[in-house]
Amino acid sequence: MAEAAASLDFAIARIDLAGCTEKADALERIARGLSFPGWFGGNWDALADCLGDLSWLLAPGYMLLIANSGAWRAAQPEEFDTLVAILNEAALEWRERNVAFWALLPLAAEAMKALENAIEPPPDSEASYSGP
Repeated sequence: MAEAAASLDFAIARIDLAGCTEKADALERIARGLSFPGWFGGNWDALADCLGDLSWLLAPGYMLLIANSGAWRAAQPEEFDTLVAILNEAALEWRERNVAFWALLPLAAEAMKALENAIEPPPDSEASYSGP
C-alpha cells in the first residue's frame, strides 16, 4: 500500500505506537508523524481539526501507516475506538473533496471484528464500511 501511495505522490505518515499506553502519547506521536503545526491542542477535537485540514502537507492524497497499536488498544480501548472513529470521519470528509485519505492500523483478526461491529457508516453515507 505504501508503494502505491508513494507512486501517486501521496503524503505518507509512519506512526509507531509501540510502547504507547496513554492518549497523550498517542496524540503526540500522530502529531509528530504528520508534522502538525504548533497550534495543535493535543486533544481529540484538535486531532479532528488537523486531520480535516492538512494544508501544511499539500498532497494529492494521504496515507497514515499506524503500527504497533495493540498495546495501546488493550490499555485504553475506548480511546483507541475514538481514534478510529476520528480517522474514519476524516476519510469521509476527504472523500467529499475527492481526495484519498487512508489510515491503516494492522490489528489481530479478533480486534478487527470488534472494530467492524463498533463502527457504522453515517446514515447519509452511500459507501459501505469495510474496516479501518
